[in-house]
Amino acid sequence: MKKSGRKKWMKFRHKVVRNLLYCILYPYSRWKYGIKIEKFKEQEKRPYLILLNHQTPFDQFFAGMAFKGPVYYLATEDIFSKGWISSAIRWLVAPIPIKKQTTDVGAVMNCMRVVREGGTICIAPEGNRTYSGKTEYMNPAIAPLARKLGLPIAIFRIEGGYGVQPRWSDGVRRGKMRAYVSEVISPESIAEMNNDELMAAIRQGLYVNEAVADGIYESEKSAEYLERAVFWCPECGFSKFESHGNVIECIRCERRITYGKDKRLQGIGFEFPFEFVNEWYERQKAEVNKLDLDEYIETPFFEDIADVSKVFVNRHKEKYKTAAEIKLFGDKITVDEQVFPFDEITAIAVLGRNKLNVYHNDKVYQFKGDKRFNALKYVFTYYRRKNITKGEANGEFLGL
Repeated sequence: MKKSGRKKWMKFRHKVVRNLLYCILYPYSRWKYGIKIEKFKEQEKRPYLILLNHQTPFDQFFAGMAFKGPVYYLATEDIFSKGWISSAIRWLVAPIPIKKQTTDVGAVMNCMRVVREGGTICIAPEGNRTYSGKTEYMNPAIAPLARKLGLPIAIFRIEGGYGVQPRWSDGVRRGKMRAYVSEVISPESIAEMNNDELMAAIRQGLYVNEAVADGIYESEKSAEYLERAVFWCPECGFSKFESHGNVIECIRCERRITYGKDKRLQGIGFEFPFEFVNEWYERQKAEVNKLDLDEYIETPFFEDIADVSKVFVNRHKEKYKTAAEIKLFGDKITVDEQVFPFDEITAIAVLGRNKLNVYHNDKVYQFKGDKRFNALKYVFTYYRRKNITKGEANGEFLGL
């Protein structure tokens, strides 16, 4: 007679895989990132909810190496849409799928399954790696989720990651990093706080501001692909940029800025108004929040060339258009002759360094331009329009 019931999420092989990966990834991480990973000695055999700030593509591995036993990570649909590669990842480590920028009840239910089986879960509350060096917006839904899971919260801080590998960069600089559990919030303490207080404690524990000169990060290509993060010039307004080596240049006004070993910015032959990328990034957001998007209904705000794929979530991607002409308007995105009105789009998100996911009705489209493609401007413009539509024209949140 067949046994009824759902198969367990946790498998013995996950522990074996974790131990094998540790032997490979620990020395690799030390070599590549110059990181000091501090083991969480107080873990014992108790499961935890690990909350970490998000700086590099390797953050989840840093957490996994600090904790004993397998850790189950929340991961976006992009990981689960790579065909056989996704199948292999599922078999090896069983990450918990979550739809980026949307409320995902299924992800919550799967987290509960893992908790009931005694597993440790890891979440990056930002949902995005920082482009600016500062810990970014965190969805307040993390507080009620943490309460529902009933696990002690391990605040896992990653420091130095923005200096070593900014999100907008392909390269890794020679510098120092640190990853460690800075504090634990017990279930008893969680019970004494309301959701706002718990969220404030999480934000405070994970907040890192690396938009400062806090170390030396050696690279001969420290400015390369900064144009993935910036599209506004203090001299000529919204523009395009191109970087080479340690220098980024505005295509329109031809002013050039260096990115130093200490992360400082400096104009070549002129006084640049921003000392660090974060100041530039925040001013750029402020300029987007001043926009009258109705001025860009007929004339595009920006134009790009990108390949477009249809994402069949949890299955695979399928090439939809190659070298398509992408235009960003104040109320829509067009792909060649196809129109994606903002009021039919449920979310727009950046994945990785500069891939763009557009959630249009019941379909997901992924835009992948060249290495200099800036996906942020699409996210910022969409959320600026969304704020205006909701009657929140002064709303500052722009999707990240």
